[in-house]
Amino acid sequence: VAAQKCRKRKLNAILNLEEDVCNLQTQKESLKKEHSQCSKSISQIKQKLNNLYHDIFSRLRDDQGRPVNPCQYVIHCSSNGSVLIIPKHLAKSEQKQDNRKEQKQK
Repeated sequence: VAAQKCRKRKLNAILNLEEDVCNLQTQKESLKKEHSQCSKSISQIKQKLNNLYHDIFSRLRDDQGRPVNPCQYVIHCSSNGSVLIIPKHLAKSEQKQDNRKEQKQK
């Protein structure tokens, strides 16, 4: 009787583990689909942002009416919601300062 109970517990454990494996495989497939959708969305958003970036720079003019060179300037969005066009060299120095602040906070 003890051996039968032991075999039954063993079979129940195996069945439970097989069920867990099936559930995890289903969850894995679902997560793969979600990851794929998220990657696709990110790619679309990047493309839209790139198009917007080019559209903005195609319309920008300096004080003399000349087009602003996108190689020399970047669009900077600050934490308060303001959007600025700043020279790249200033943006790089600002990023370094932000990185230092983040490292000090850690």
